[in-house]
This record gives sequence, structure tokens and C-alpha cells, in this order.
Amino acid sequence: MNKMILAAGTAAMVVAAATAPLGAAPALPANPLLAEWTGPNGGVPAFDKAKVSDFKPAIEAGIEAQFKEVDAITANPAAPTFDNTIVPLEKAGRPLSRALTIFFVYSSNLSSPEFQKVEEEVMPKLAAAQDRLIQNAKLFARIDAIYNSPDKAKLTPEQQRLVWKSWNDFNQAGAKLSAADKAILSTYNQKLAALYTKFAQNQLADEENYALVLDNKDQLRGLTDAQIAAASADAEAHKLPGKWRIANTRSAMEPFVTYATDRALREKGWRMWVSRGDNGNANDNNALVVEILKVRAQKAKLLGYPTYAHWHLADTMAKTPDNAMNLLMRAWKPAVAQVHADVAEMQKIADADKITIEPWDYRFYAEKLRKAKYDLDLGEVKPYLQLDHVRDAMFMAAGKLYGYSFAKVDGLPVYHPDVTVYEVKGKAGNHIGYWYFDPFARAGKQSGAWMNAYREQSRVDGDVPTIVSNNSNFIPGGAGQPTTISWDDAATMFHEFGHALHGLSANSTYPSLSGTNTARDFVEFPSQVNENWFSTPEVQAMLVNAKGEQIPAELLAKIKRAQTFNQGFSVVETQASAIVDMKLHLAGDAAIDPKAFEKATLAEIGMPKEIVMRHRIPQFGHIFAGEGYAAGYYGYLWAEVLATDAYEAFGEAGSPYDPATAKRFHDTILSVGNTVDPAQAFRNFRGRDPKVAAWLRHEGFPVTEE
Repeated sequence: MNKMILAAGTAAMVVAAATAPLGAAPALPANPLLAEWTGPNGGVPAFDKAKVSDFKPAIEAGIEAQFKEVDAITANPAAPTFDNTIVPLEKAGRPLSRALTIFFVYSSNLSSPEFQKVEEEVMPKLAAAQDRLIQNAKLFARIDAIYNSPDKAKLTPEQQRLVWKSWNDFNQAGAKLSAADKAILSTYNQKLAALYTKFAQNQLADEENYALVLDNKDQLRGLTDAQIAAASADAEAHKLPGKWRIANTRSAMEPFVTYATDRALREKGWRMWVSRGDNGNANDNNALVVEILKVRAQKAKLLGYPTYAHWHLADTMAKTPDNAMNLLMRAWKPAVAQVHADVAEMQKIADADKITIEPWDYRFYAEKLRKAKYDLDLGEVKPYLQLDHVRDAMFMAAGKLYGYSFAKVDGLPVYHPDVTVYEVKGKAGNHIGYWYFDPFARAGKQSGAWMNAYREQSRVDGDVPTIVSNNSNFIPGGAGQPTTISWDDAATMFHEFGHALHGLSANSTYPSLSGTNTARDFVEFPSQVNENWFSTPEVQAMLVNAKGEQIPAELLAKIKRAQTFNQGFSVVETQASAIVDMKLHLAGDAAIDPKAFEKATLAEIGMPKEIVMRHRIPQFGHIFAGEGYAAGYYGYLWAEVLATDAYEAFGEAGSPYDPATAKRFHDTILSVGNTVDPAQAFRNFRGRDPKVAAWLRHEGFPVTEE
């Protein structure tokens, strides 16, 4: 199954990974998107053969082929067993999975008007196919019989886990509903699929159609030479010679509002960024949000839950909205207190400029305060953060920890010239998988950074290696100049690479349990842990500027002293989004006005007026462009608690690269996927349940009792 982490996901049909061929697969039309992948190590995605016109017929044919396989399972006269029901269900739908892998790559990275028309047609069809599978009474009867059979105890723990997951997925999705209610549910799901697609397309349009175009170099005062060169190159690429263009992406706009001295332009850029999906134009998302929330509430009620949040959290680590909200509010209070303290200090600096700090001023004066308190300007470190060097440092850290090596591979199909491919090998030189890297922003590419699984590791039909990707939206350096990124962007690269390592380290028999196919509030755990290695001396020694000079020791010392500076801001902007997300989905069928709800909720929780949510409701693709993170954005904080506690194990062992601790982390966390209950997986690594104290220490907040 195509799997996206950390992006505004799109609901995908429940299909097996694109692995080895079935022995008696149904006949398929001659469509290159359905064909088995060719090439080394089990084949690679056929990006070179993809045409937009092939997507719809490929997906339609793939759906029908999958159901022929399902019909063969349900027609089996033998009593249901793991081998004659669960295993063939894992293997079903591989041609469809191959087509969807490339389809979703286009959706996220190459979303042209031509493709969007196809997407609008296809997504409701996929939702209908999903329902057709889940609502197959004969199929669920077989799964239910296996789930309730005493013979289940004879299966291996991994097989028992797969039986539970199969049964739970069907049950949660309405397999036990009456025929009439199943029809209603299918209507809801198809409607939601169309709404999610439109939301994502609107958000992308507002990101592409708006940009800050500057005519005078004086307007760029405060920016580094590298930032100015990148803005010039971006203008050239958009046929704006002699100008400077600040793209409406986080990687471009946040540095601008952080360093630009022109306050009016900071405000203009900030408003442009936070108004995506909220401009009152054809791409306004507010009405879509209202409809999505309404249909989700109806869906949850039909499935027997009081709210959508209760339904969506039922099989997570948190289990209930109350547990998630309790953690959010425990983090919220010290973070808000820290913001107020920081703003008071920042305002003293702003007073000299006769300015009262507004949201478009916060980052600017935070940097001034950082400079005043720690003699640190993070802009000084950017020349040392060349994209290629950060990438190589990630490789080095993964090698020291897990024995992986990465070698660039030429000649494999890619979907854009920006994409590079690396073969990943283990200590013994054995092939682990492929890692695709797509770092740059462009038209048709959604904003942000994410990880995809093109193919999940499995052994159900022989050893099948994984294929993963990391995608970002950096602005390339100017002509002849390296691409440099911010400190936060470098940390994000390590985060996303943590997801990739989670996929690459998979060691499961069945694809549905492999890699990142875990609970949403667990899946961010390995990625959060991986961020920590960015700040290790071994990594920082590899970060050199254009002259080959390492980051000065004095500068690194300043960064370390300031490591908890502004953490209140980081927590508040993120957790405000998480709290609003949860409250939206706890509102049931109450009528929601997105703007009024956002304003009232933030006032209720005491949102500092100087900060805005990291994702305002009309642009909150994590929760409205798909279901993955809906009522689940809290999962980032939940995973941070796991990650900070887990990383302390390395400190207790005496080194961030302690071999025994790294092996235990690999064997108990990275490799197990969903073969083990996530809470038990953490206990297997740490020897106990997680403690919030580690997270509080990491953020520089007062440590309170558990």
C-alpha cells in the first residue's frame, strides 16, 4: 500500500504491498501502471512509463482484479483458516497497489490540472471500492470465524496480531452494520473522499497562486546572501527577471518573516501564509471544513460512537480523547507560561522600535532576543547547512547506529529530474531497500515534508525489500551556489529520515504489519527520536561551509546553551493546532463556523495573542485532506514523550551511538512494525512505560510528578 507520513494524506484503498506476483492472478489489461515492476532487487516503480491518461483505467481495472481475488477467497468451500483467508487477503490487490503508488506520487508531487481532474473522478471510486471490500459479508464472516476460533492460539504471535488487525480494521469500518446502514456509510465515505481531494487541491492552489514578489533589493534587508540568491533564482524560474520571489511555502516564508527588517513586508508575507484556504476566493476551504465535519460526525454516529474523535482513537495508544487531551493540556500550561515570559523580554527590545509585538513580529524579535541572551544568530549557521552535507550526515549517523550504507544509483526511473535514488545496504553488504530523495519545491507539489513507502518489506512470498522516499520543499541555491537550509529544516530532514529508517528497518512477514503501518500516535516516535542525532558532535563535524570550514566550536557552544530557547513558542503553535483538532472532532453534530470556532477555542485555552496556530483550520491538510491525522494531531506530542524518554536511554548508556542501545532500539522498535502492540514495544525497549518527565526536561519546562 502506498503510505504517506507527515503530509496531508489522501485515503487509500486497503491493498497489499506491491510485491511478488500471485500464482493465479486475474488477467489484466495492458496498462503499464498495473504491470509488475522490473529492475533490480524486486523491481522499482515504473515512473518512466506513467501517463496521466493511464491512471483511471488502471485503477478501475485494478479494483476489479482485486475483487476477483477476494471472490476466490469467499468461494472457498473449506472452513476458514489463516492460510486460506488471511494470507490470500494479504496478497490480493497487488496490481492496484502498483498503480496507486504512482498515482499518489503524482497527487503529492506532480499535481497538474490534468491530473486533478482524474483525481476528482478516481478518489470517490477508491472510497467505494474500500467500502465494497470492508462490507463484504462473506469475507468478514471468514475473518470473524478465524478471530473467534480456538485454533487461533496455535498461530505465531505475528499471525495472531495480523488476525486481530484484520478483524479490527473491518469491525471499525462498519463490517457489522446492516445492509441499509452499510449503504449510508458508503455514501458518507465517497462524499468525504471527494471533499478531501478538493481541500488539498484548494490548499495547493493558494500556495502556488500567491507569492511575495519584491522589486527592490532594499526590501530584502536582514536576509542572508544565500536567502537573497535563492529568492532571485526563484523569481527567474517564474519568469520574473530582476525581481525576488518569496514562495508561499514554509521553507521560504518562515525565514523571511524571521529576518526581514521591513515590518510591513513581514506582515504581508505572514498574512499570505496564514490565509491559505481562507481568502474568500474559489479556493476557500471554510465551507469544505463545515461539510467534512458534518459528514464525519454522521459517520461516527452510524458506527456507534458519540463523536468522530472517539471512533478514530479507538485503536491508538491513547485509546480515548480524554487521555489525549490530558496530555495536551499538561504540555500547554508550562509552554504558555514560557511564551509569556519570552514575550515580556522580547517586548523590551521591541519598545526601542516603538512596536507592540504582533504575530508577524514574533520570530523577528525572538531572534533578536536569542542574539541578546546567547550572542547567537541562527542565520550564522545556515552557510554550514548545505543540503548535500546534511544528507550525508544523516547517512553517517544511520551507519554508526544500524550499520546501513547508502550509495547513489543512476539509471533507475524517477518522476522528476530533482529526484535521486540511493541503494541501502546492511552491515554484510546485503540489500535493504531503496531511498528516493525529492528535496525541492516546484509547481504541483504540496508544501511541507514527508515520507512515502512505495513498497513495504515482507516475506509472505519470499523476501521483498522496501522502497521509501523523503520529500521536501527547499528552495534551490542560486546559480553556482549550494542549497543551504535553516537549522529547523535540517532537524526536519532528520525527522523525515527517521520515518524512512523505520520503513527500511522493517522485518515482518506480512506487509500490513510492516514498517510504518503502526498506530498514528506511535508512528511519529522513531522520527522524533532520529532528530536527536542532528545535534551530535559526529554529525556537526560533517557540516562545513563552501570553504570547507566546520561550524566553529564557539558557535556550537552557543547553540547548545540556547537549545531550549523559544521552546514555548514551538510547543504552543503546534499544540494549539492539536487542541483545536481534537475539539473540532469532539463537537459531534454541532454546527461549526470554522473562523468563530478557531477564535473561541484559542481564547478558551489562553492562546497568546502573539502566536498563531501552526496550521489554521482552512489550511489544516493533516486533518482535512484525508483521515490520517484527523483527531490525531495530538500524536506528535504523544510520540515526543516516547521519543525523549527513549533517547535518554542512549545518554544513560554513555553515548548517543552506544552499539548495544542502538541494536536494542532497532530490534524492539524500528524493525517490529505493527507485529507487537506499540505500548509493549516501548516496554521491550525501555523496560517500563514512558514518563513525561523526560519531555519536560527536553523542553526546558519545570518537571512535575507523573
